[in-house]
Amino acid sequence: MKLGKSLAAMPSSGIRDTFNLIVGKPDIINLAPGEPNFPTPPHIVAAASRATEAGHTKYVENSGLPELREQICRKLETDNGFSATPDEIIVTHGAMGALYSAFAGLVEPGDEVLLPDPSWPNFRMMATLRSAKIRPYRIAAENGFLPDMAELETLVGPATKLLLINTPLNPIGSVIPRQRMAELLDFAAAHDLWLICDEAYDALIYSDAFVSAAALGRRERVIAVYSFSKTYAMTGWRIGYMVVPREIAPVLADLQEAMISCASTPGQWAALAALEGPQDVVADMRDAYDARRQLALDTLAQHGVPAHPPDGAFYLWIDIRAAGVPSRSFARTLLDEHKVAIVPGLDFGPGGEGYVRASLAAPPGNIRAGLEILGQYHARLVADAGAQDLEAKA
Repeated sequence: MKLGKSLAAMPSSGIRDTFNLIVGKPDIINLAPGEPNFPTPPHIVAAASRATEAGHTKYVENSGLPELREQICRKLETDNGFSATPDEIIVTHGAMGALYSAFAGLVEPGDEVLLPDPSWPNFRMMATLRSAKIRPYRIAAENGFLPDMAELETLVGPATKLLLINTPLNPIGSVIPRQRMAELLDFAAAHDLWLICDEAYDALIYSDAFVSAAALGRRERVIAVYSFSKTYAMTGWRIGYMVVPREIAPVLADLQEAMISCASTPGQWAALAALEGPQDVVADMRDAYDARRQLALDTLAQHGVPAHPPDGAFYLWIDIRAAGVPSRSFARTLLDEHKVAIVPGLDFGPGGEGYVRASLAAPPGNIRAGLEILGQYHARLVADAGAQDLEAKA
């Protein structure tokens, strides 16, 4: 039997490929994962337990638990700077569920979608499943790792349906500042595009540059996506949400019935406890990532390895172009011969070649040890490349 064309065309996730390579290998220094290495805070776990014991194990509304949606509205006003009502909130099976719901509801086969390159590979996977035509826009060092407005103007056309942005951006950690965000909103309005803004790392910010897209207006075309996974170390709970224009909210809520019926009911009670409970747990995790960020940058600097200082999320985007080898070869040798796992930049798109991603969601000792090894390996490759250049010129 044959697979559907869109499924057969869907690329695999290189991040998951790396994960599969290291399963069952405890001797690996793992700097690859995209999930917190902290446990879910105890008061959140306890809330889920109480909910289960109280019988909250049945279906809830497709759009989510009313109490949770009301609390999300308070969070958005306090933390993200814009007002929403519960009927504009849809609780989903993680932020992935929100993103795929948006693609499923807005994109028809053949529609063009503007996706960042490099970026989280699941964006491309989702667009492929919708049989969309992907128009990648570069996120490059020369543009501050931000969307370039001039390039976007060359890519947009009559068939373009939506623009997807991610701030902070996985894998780089760059944050779209207010002025550029306003320009992106104006661009979407000028070309009548939907703007999907993935803000899953909105609580993990190390500068004052972050602004939510919906806080600047144009709410009628913005789909804002959020997650409890990174903020509260709840990756396995699979609770996310999207904020959508009121006019399309009922349809996207109905879509949950076709896809998942509703997100996990005990998980939603846990998410409610996360929002209502002490927020110092979030600040503590953010401060830990910030300290690890500096540790990682300092370690690489000692070996002369350049890296982009992230303004958000918990990743380090490391420039290995001077090593003279493809990112996948670099990462695979580092894993096979030196027992350090990172993710090749090419796994995030063609624009990621020449880079690798290291996660800061690891113990500081592992970060220091793993990046020490990476720096030494990088230095040997640079030296070898220099020697080969001298031989070629002799």
